[in-house]
Amino acid sequence: MKKISLKVIFIGLILILFLSIMIAIGLGPVKISLGKTFHIIGNQIFGDKLFPHDWTLIEQNTIILLRLPRVLLGAIVGASLAICGVSMQVLVRNQLADPFILGVSSGASTFATLDMLFGVFAFLGTYRLSLSAFIGAVVTIVLVYMLSRIRGKINMTQLLLSGVAISMIMDGITKMITLSAPNALGLHNAEFWMSGSLAGAKWEYLTLPLITIIVCMFILMIHYRTLNVLLLGENTAGTLGVHVERMQKLLILISSLLAGVTIAVSGTIGFVGLMCPHFARLLVGSDHRKVLPLSAILGAILVIWTDVIARMLFAPEELPIGILTAIIGGPIFILLLRKKQ
Repeated sequence: MKKISLKVIFIGLILILFLSIMIAIGLGPVKISLGKTFHIIGNQIFGDKLFPHDWTLIEQNTIILLRLPRVLLGAIVGASLAICGVSMQVLVRNQLADPFILGVSSGASTFATLDMLFGVFAFLGTYRLSLSAFIGAVVTIVLVYMLSRIRGKINMTQLLLSGVAISMIMDGITKMITLSAPNALGLHNAEFWMSGSLAGAKWEYLTLPLITIIVCMFILMIHYRTLNVLLLGENTAGTLGVHVERMQKLLILISSLLAGVTIAVSGTIGFVGLMCPHFARLLVGSDHRKVLPLSAILGAILVIWTDVIARMLFAPEELPIGILTAIIGGPIFILLLRKKQ
């Protein structure tokens, strides 16, 4: 009975994700019906024989060039943030951990903003923004990790406090960078980006985040038993044969990579990495073989619909997604905690 219920949960959420993608693509200032959206996408994949042409060029370009890459990027970003949240929570053995609490997102934003406004990392080439955000994430999490080690072991209280302190320092540096912006347009673009947005989504932006999430997800799924054991504590995990320090370094690398690449394409979007793993555990328990894919699906759905609200609430003006996730996610998470208590 339990297995059937789990299958129902996964199949149901996958269907919701597919419908969310199709519906979200049709929503916007120019509304396009679900049927026409499906036909346009089907025509691009299978050709005119199965899906005869009965739409305008404007509708086709709106779907294929603007909305489809944006919605797919939203799904990838949401899944990445959720998986990153799971990794961070295993690393610190605390369900309240996420990339923002430990300062990873702040570090990534600082380095990415430095590149956006002053071109410091121009020598990195095409993927300079992604690489600069990744470097910032790595620097931050390594600092937090080093500060939290006492007598060769991670102290959880020290880790969280170090994360908060480093995050505040990085936020302060980011403010200094933005205040020194060479022009008002660059400052506005940087501020909007830091608040989280998918407005500049393009097909070429999908490749690197997609490869990153597939590789990181594959590695984490291989080690799902190790992740389960790490929740029992370092001593217990070591007794059971887990190379704790090596696994912690792997989780640091994966978390930094996911946070850096995701922030580079979407800016900072909060609460996704905190809420989705928590909801997943409420649905399927603590087994990471189930928590990881379920968190990814929940994260994808959440960001897709948040982006829809962001671009339709005050259309034609657009709200940053990060603001909405904070406004919506905060109260939901508080209610969830109160209900659980």
